[in-house]
Amino acid sequence: MNRYQEQPHLLDPHLEWMLSLILDFVRSEKSPPSLVHLGFKFLYIICKVRGYKIFMQLFPHEVADVHPVLDLLSRQDPRDSETWETRYMLLLWLSMACLIPFHLSRLDGHLESDSGKTREPIMDRILAIAKSYLVVTDSPRYAASVLISKFMTRPDVKQKRLGDFLDWSLTTISQTNGQSLRDIMVLDGALQSLAKLFKHGKRDDLLQYAPTVLQCLEQKHLPESSEAMLRKLGVKLIQRLGLTFLKPRLATWRYQRGSRSLAANLAMSQSTTATDDVTSETEIQEQEEDYDIPEEVEMVIEYLLVGLKDKETIVRWSAAKGIGRVTGRLPKELADEVVGSVMDCFSFQETDNAWHGGCLALAELGRRGLLLPSRLTHVVPLIIKSLTYEEKRGACSVGSNVRDAACYVCWSFARAYEPKELNPFVTQIASALLVTAVFDRNVSCRKAASAAFQENVGRQGTFPYGIDIVTAADYYAVGNLNNCYLNISVYIASFPEYTKAMIDHLITMKINHWDGVIRELATKALHNLTPQAPDYMATTVLPQLLPVAVGIDLHGRHGAILACAEITHALYKLGFQTNRPVVDIISSECVDALKNIHQTVQLMRPAMCSLIEKLSISKMPFKNDPVINGWQWLIDDTIKTLHLVSHGAKDVAVVSALCALCEEYYQTQPGQADAQIQEVLVSQYIEGLKSPQLLTRSGSALALGCLPRFMIHTKMKQILEGLQQMCTVSQKEGSFTEARRDAVRAVAQVCVKAGACAQGSPDSTLCSENIAEVYGTLLKSMNDYTKDSRGDVGAWVREAAMASLMDVTMLVASSAPEILSPEIMMCCLAQLAAEKIDRYRACAGNTFLRLLHSTEPAVPHIPHQEELLSIFPVLNWNASSQAFQYITQLLGLTQYQYHTLLGLTVSVGDITESTVHFSSQSLFDYLKGIQNNNTALTQFGDTLLSIFRDNLRNDRVVVPFLKMLNQILANSCFESFTTQENHQFCVDLLDLCKEFKKSRDISKLRACIAVFCGLIQFQGEVRKQVLSQLLMLLCNPFPVIRKTTASQMYEMLLTYDDVIDSEVLDDAMTLLSDVNWESDLTTVRVHRNQLCDWLGVPRPQLVTKVTI
Repeated sequence: MNRYQEQPHLLDPHLEWMLSLILDFVRSEKSPPSLVHLGFKFLYIICKVRGYKIFMQLFPHEVADVHPVLDLLSRQDPRDSETWETRYMLLLWLSMACLIPFHLSRLDGHLESDSGKTREPIMDRILAIAKSYLVVTDSPRYAASVLISKFMTRPDVKQKRLGDFLDWSLTTISQTNGQSLRDIMVLDGALQSLAKLFKHGKRDDLLQYAPTVLQCLEQKHLPESSEAMLRKLGVKLIQRLGLTFLKPRLATWRYQRGSRSLAANLAMSQSTTATDDVTSETEIQEQEEDYDIPEEVEMVIEYLLVGLKDKETIVRWSAAKGIGRVTGRLPKELADEVVGSVMDCFSFQETDNAWHGGCLALAELGRRGLLLPSRLTHVVPLIIKSLTYEEKRGACSVGSNVRDAACYVCWSFARAYEPKELNPFVTQIASALLVTAVFDRNVSCRKAASAAFQENVGRQGTFPYGIDIVTAADYYAVGNLNNCYLNISVYIASFPEYTKAMIDHLITMKINHWDGVIRELATKALHNLTPQAPDYMATTVLPQLLPVAVGIDLHGRHGAILACAEITHALYKLGFQTNRPVVDIISSECVDALKNIHQTVQLMRPAMCSLIEKLSISKMPFKNDPVINGWQWLIDDTIKTLHLVSHGAKDVAVVSALCALCEEYYQTQPGQADAQIQEVLVSQYIEGLKSPQLLTRSGSALALGCLPRFMIHTKMKQILEGLQQMCTVSQKEGSFTEARRDAVRAVAQVCVKAGACAQGSPDSTLCSENIAEVYGTLLKSMNDYTKDSRGDVGAWVREAAMASLMDVTMLVASSAPEILSPEIMMCCLAQLAAEKIDRYRACAGNTFLRLLHSTEPAVPHIPHQEELLSIFPVLNWNASSQAFQYITQLLGLTQYQYHTLLGLTVSVGDITESTVHFSSQSLFDYLKGIQNNNTALTQFGDTLLSIFRDNLRNDRVVVPFLKMLNQILANSCFESFTTQENHQFCVDLLDLCKEFKKSRDISKLRACIAVFCGLIQFQGEVRKQVLSQLLMLLCNPFPVIRKTTASQMYEMLLTYDDVIDSEVLDDAMTLLSDVNWESDLTTVRVHRNQLCDWLGVPRPQLVTKVTI
């Protein structure tokens, strides 16, 4: 049913048969109570989706239905929390059944029963049930208020019981204090019932009671309640009382729009506007002379105006609707006073709640034709202010609800007024709506503004370029903030009516916004908008921004500096197209002011770096000017103090600034650096690589990487040595991971900028003398598996190394392929492409394939290139289901076998289920394929032993290796070896596993136990040695290892029944399973020795510690 929530009317053709089907079960005497309750639960679900007002009308409401429904409801337990849906639906059913057009006394019959007791009349029974459910704490309370509104408005009931019920309700309201949960629920029920009663009842019947109810509400002080629902119900009841005091007549003075046809607007048929049915002033005055307005109405309106300023939206919305309803029955002069009072909400002394309530009220008044066109000159400016209303509160702001409501006002005005009435305000409204639709921070406000603009385009037909803009800035397009600021805004600003309005809004409201993201987007938008109004930007906007850039407001200063940078750069690009220098476009005063912006506050550093970058790119005539030294000092100081700044966006800005500054101001002639500055900067940044601060190291590495080619010339050897030394030393220490990542990137950047030449100088280019060191650094970084509290942080270095390796290899392959030796490089990539982390496996695999398939330039000397091309198709390396089935085929290529198996080790021995499944399955498929090839199997075993031997002290590899080895042995992958006694593979493997017998690592010992149990399948003396190791582990100092060993040995004896003599097999297995191997070692050793005797293995002897 939830699928129909948005369009519940689609259920209408099916409601009747669904209701009939379920009621058949409910009415059946054979249905157990549980089935009846289930039926009502289903009815409630349908009712919730379609709405009770529509659904309750379908209930059977004949005379014969009253008694059964009433009896069924009487049998319910109001305290049963499991069956509240039953009570809810029965109350709604009774609400319809009680509308029968007969006096209820006719249904009573003889009130005296056979037993002599007097039965209660149906009228009293229904009223008693309704009252009892008005004070419950669950949802049937709401249905009871519906029952009251239907039941109490019957002619026979209101004559006899209306006064009594109102007395009961007012007494209930007066006696509750509204503090406890029980009192709140009782008050809620009473207020709901009264609100619905005054809504559905006749004015003549209720008018005499209205002053009393109003007085009771006034004494209750509901606006001061902490419960929003009670305040809302108070507002609903008050407005119904106000409508009761006023005669139900339609205001003759209201504004009535003629044709509302969209087709008429689109056909541009405004010239044939329909005549308004507005009554003449004379008739209005004659009708209003006998218009008697009770004194209580003033109190009602005052209550509703207070409700407009409530802190909860539901209360403000209800109050706004009340204002609209009551105003529609007032004379013109009094209604105008109400409009004036609503407009008082738009004072900057009021809170955002008042502004929001005011917007909702204006929308209601406009929608009902109660806001006359003469008031638009005062109302429209308030709405324009509301569209950009934002008030800062602490670290964020409020006002998005005000802007959203202001969009609703514009939407309602589009439907309420003729185009000629809104024509004087079209430019203001259109510009304000577009500014909100494109530049508002809140996505709901942008969408609301877009919808309001679209409604105005359709209904009014007077918005400039409306259709074009609606197409570009539709409801869905404005959902992406970046797209709004950087793309849609440029298109809209291309229409001259909107250009300056958008620029002015960015300058006044967005560059000083509290959210840094909005400030940065606003400055980029100004850059993009500059071509639309270059003169306005140069002569008006830039001079306006420069004082703000040195002002006291930090947010404004930050935004203004960025804006100055972006606008100057945009003006430079425009001037470049016409061969005009930027100083011809910007006044000399602005140039001097730009030069004098010099900030040292940390928040301003990225903005200042951006300014330096943009002014440098714009070729400002500052060469040999002292300001260059100031800028260089700021860049250097920023790199040194990066650790004082929390987020890392600033290192990117400072690097870009340094690059642009060097390019523009540090060349004595094209391609030749200023030797003094070059020496100072390179030495300084190489020294920064040794800093104890991580971010300073990172910044220095990035700075070296961004230096232009002429700055690297003659210093390349020095730079590479510094970067290589930092990578090597910090990798050994396991620290400065992020700095190593940036240094690895810098190595590639330096090499790419310097270029490659086989016979070149190592001080200026990548050549045969230094290529080995460069590749050594990159390959060593590809083996960085540093871990800290964040996890595998070495992966960042590996990823950077792979990207750098790709760049350097493509450079060398194109310029000096004869010095390239890619053998070990491809092997390392194959290893990383077989590892467990999807992202880095994909990075390695894609790099591997790009190098393999590269044709321009082609990478020479790739081992087994033809076989590789036949193995790998285009595949998704992120998916382990695809990657491993191809990567395991490299095991058949000798040069790749070691590294591929090393990578597979950590995947097969991993803990991620999908990775383990697909990697192990692919490995076993390969091993099954070589079972009959003894040479290949022996070579695989030797490679396995080599990996084990090389990584005995490497826990990252050893534990997964042992897990993988256990799986290989369990799957009988070395079955051909087990037929030979004391096979060398098993002997060597056992010797290596013995290295861990004194380990204190539980996971390593557990993995060893599993491997020992797998090795038992090998024949000869080696089996005795394996058993000896297992029996020693039965007396391991760790109880958990003793228990695990016993369990694994039990399973081993079940699997390999030839290990022990069949006569003692049962005894041995009973001993392994029944003994508590976690008890003290003395007890355990006795049982262990017994097993030694049964298995024919010498008892291990205790080694006596010799004290010296």
